Amino acid sequence: MSPAARPAAPRPQVMGIVNVTPDSFSDGGRFFDPADGVEHARRLIAQGADILDIGGESTRPGATPVSAFEEMRRVVPVIEAARAASAIPISIDTLKPDVARAAVKAGATIWNDVSALRFSPDAPEVAAELGCEVVLMHMLGEPGTMQDAPRYDDVVAEVEAFLLARAFTAMAAGVAKEKIWLDPGIGFGKTPAHNLALLAALPRFVALGYPILLGASRKRFIASVDPSAREADDRLGGSLAAHLAGAAAGVAAVRVHDVRETVQALAVRAAIAEA
Repeated sequence: MSPAARPAAPRPQVMGIVNVTPDSFSDGGRFFDPADGVEHARRLIAQGADILDIGGESTRPGATPVSAFEEMRRVVPVIEAARAASAIPISIDTLKPDVARAAVKAGATIWNDVSALRFSPDAPEVAAELGCEVVLMHMLGEPGTMQDAPRYDDVVAEVEAFLLARAFTAMAAGVAKEKIWLDPGIGFGKTPAHNLALLAALPRFVALGYPILLGASRKRFIASVDPSAREADDRLGGSLAAHLAGAAAGVAAVRVHDVRETVQALAVRAAIAEA
């Protein structure tokens, strides 16, 4: 095939994580002060992030819930500052409709909900009201209990069925299909074997016809492959491998802590494909 006829290599968008929390599993406390969160957001933009994902409540296993008021206090100043600094799409990582409302008013354009709009009965209607893009993620149970011996008969089929059902629920409430993203929820109520099975099945999820968000950054399943990666900061190589697999499968975006390294890895992959 001649260079002119060769299709361009797909390149997922890179969603940079800004955790304005004291207890997130990887970087909790580093950017808890709003000024630090703002600086980190600007840093990720400079490193090449296509989207920012800003969250004020940890959803790691066993995390302690916070009030909507406290969550808004944490995230709204960071969203406002990021919006003032850049036109980059901003995602609010929250379970709570009230927080999503405040975040969209502050400049967010995406609602990333790990509960897939199940946390509150009015969440689907609020998503339709806001008119923003919505990420529906699979999670078994809730953050406090999701890793208590998760079980599935067929993890890929069950996650797929759940995501399709939540997409139909959102559309029934008035959310436009083109506004919906799906996320298989790596690390949210899954064993390492479940996570690997979902990663291997990413082409099946992409074939559903919705943009797929993949979040495997620094997740614990990497340590099951490499036991030396006990700490989250030791899992860059595994994170890149998972997200490159996502790129090969055609996911729309990867949610990452390490923006510069991910952007570089995706650029090299694209350059190889185009050579």
